[in-house]
Amino acid sequence: MPSIPTIVFVGGFLGSGKTTLLVQAAALLRDSGMRAALITNDQGGALVDTRLAQAGGSRTEEVTGGCFCCRMSELMAAADRLRAFDPDVILAEPVGSCIDVSATVLQPIRQFFGDHYRLAPFTVLVDPLRAGELLSPEADPYLSYLFSNQIAEADLVCYNKADVAESFPDLPAGYAMRLSARTGQGVREWLAEVLAGGTAGGKRLTEVDYEYYAEAEAALGWLNWQADLELGQALSPAQVVGPFLDDMEEQLTQAGIAIAHLKILAKAVTGTIKASLCRNGDEPTVDGDLTASPDTRHELLLNLRAMGSPDDLRAILRQASRLLPGRIVERHLESFRPSPPKPEYRIESIP
Repeated sequence: MPSIPTIVFVGGFLGSGKTTLLVQAAALLRDSGMRAALITNDQGGALVDTRLAQAGGSRTEEVTGGCFCCRMSELMAAADRLRAFDPDVILAEPVGSCIDVSATVLQPIRQFFGDHYRLAPFTVLVDPLRAGELLSPEADPYLSYLFSNQIAEADLVCYNKADVAESFPDLPAGYAMRLSARTGQGVREWLAEVLAGGTAGGKRLTEVDYEYYAEAEAALGWLNWQADLELGQALSPAQVVGPFLDDMEEQLTQAGIAIAHLKILAKAVTGTIKASLCRNGDEPTVDGDLTASPDTRHELLLNLRAMGSPDDLRAILRQASRLLPGRIVERHLESFRPSPPKPEYRIESIP
C-alpha cells in the first residue's frame, strides 16, 4: 500500500518563479533519497511548466482548464495517480492569478482527504521587484488585489530571486524567507521548514469578494500555443527561442501591452530550453540545456499572460510566428480571459 505523501503547495503571482523552485526542490529531494512528483496548473492547456518539469526528470501531472479550486476533483485524481508511484512529496503550484487557496483547496484536503495526504504549510513565493510594483499606490488595482490576497493567506512567504534582487520591500505579512530558485540558495532551508511536520497547511483564511476577484482575473489576457517547427537548416533550441522571445516582446511593447509573464519553450531531441520574461524590457531568464546541439525539428510551446485583449495577443503571436525560420505546424492555440472562478468546495472555518 502506498505511503502517505506530503503535498507542498507553492502559490505566488505570475512570474514569481514557482516552477523553477519546484523543479529545483524535486531534484534536491531525489538527491537526498526521497521520491518527489509535481502537479502543474493553468487556466488553459499546452503548458510550458509541465514540459519543463518533465525535462527535469520529475514525474508530473497537470490540471488544466481552470485553477485547482475549480478543478478540485481533477487535482485529487492527479494526486491519486501519482500515489501509485509512492512519492514522499508531491509539489503543486496553483495558477499565478489564484487566490482563496486556503478555503477552496487546503481546507477541503484537510477535511476530506486527510487520511491520504499530509499538508505542508502553504508557501507563497514573491518576486521582490514585482512586490514593489504591486504594493505601490500607482499599481493596477486588480493585480494589486490578487497579489495582496495571496500574501494574506500564506502560511509562509518566501522572497525569490535573492541572487539578483537589489531590495526587498516590507510585506504586510511581515517576515519572509529569502531564496533563489535558480541558484538553489536557501531552497534546502525552505524544504526543511515546510517538511518539518510541525505545522499543517491552511492556518489562514481571507475574505474574498468573488465578483471583484473575477474582474481581476479577467483583466489579463491569456494565450497558450503549441506548434512544431521544421527547419531547413538546423538550429539549437536556444537559437530558436531567443529571437522568438525578442520578437514577441518587441511587438507587445509596440502595442502598449504590459507583460505579466511570457514563457517560451523549445524542445528538440538534443535538449530543451525555456526562456521567460516577467515584464517588458527585462532581461530574459533561461532554464534548460544551453549547450543542446542544433536540430531541424523543434516542439514549441508559448504561454503569455498580459494586459491586452485575447484578440490582440493572438494577432501578435501570428506576426511573431511568421518570422520563425521554418515551417510551422500548429497543434494548439487558445486565447481568452479567464471565466469567473466557481470553486467545488469553499470551507470558511479552520478545524
